[in-house]
Amino acid sequence: MNQIRVKSESTTKQKVVSIGYAMLIGVIMGVAAKLVDVPGINPIFDSIGGRLGVWVFVAALIAVFSYSPKLAAVKIFIFFGSMLTVYYVYTVLFLHFSPEKAMFFWGICAVVSPICAYIMWYARGSGLLSNVVAALPVTLLLSEGFQLRHAYLPIHTHYNLIPVLMIIYLIMIVVLLLIIPINKKQFLPILSIAVILSFIMIYFNVLGRIFGGMNGVL
Repeated sequence: MNQIRVKSESTTKQKVVSIGYAMLIGVIMGVAAKLVDVPGINPIFDSIGGRLGVWVFVAALIAVFSYSPKLAAVKIFIFFGSMLTVYYVYTVLFLHFSPEKAMFFWGICAVVSPICAYIMWYARGSGLLSNVVAALPVTLLLSEGFQLRHAYLPIHTHYNLIPVLMIIYLIMIVVLLLIIPINKKQFLPILSIAVILSFIMIYFNVLGRIFGGMNGVL
């Protein structure tokens, strides 16, 4: 795989610091997700935290800017582990509420995340495989963002917030397309692959079939 991307040389200290930052980001995002998950908070924040998009966005950036694919896998597991620990420890101990279905769902995400991170590390490389991998998080954001149209329900109080949420998704997509590729010529190939894959996912309702009601909607 060295022809796609060569891992960077790093010291033990650099690796430890890198893992520490991933844990810190996880803790901060776990606390933030818990703070906005209360009545009276603008639902746009809770809706962002209750979806896959923002977590995939952050995890993709952490993974691609790691020193090696193995370190990317470790960092992402630490990231999700620390985030979920903070979130659910607070929920169980202080709110006396145990959302077993949600915990199981996000637990599965945490378990498979190292594999995804290992693969994602090669997105910041060269060649067709790199373009395909780089397109994967963009594909999910496109697919999930498009599904927001279902939230336009006449009886829904916050239907007017959907365009705002869609804009946030668009910003995350643009950031990934601008930051991940090492060569700006990869922009169009990556976007093209993402559009094709997202069309397939939307047509076959892949997210709905895999996650069911666990992927929150406004």
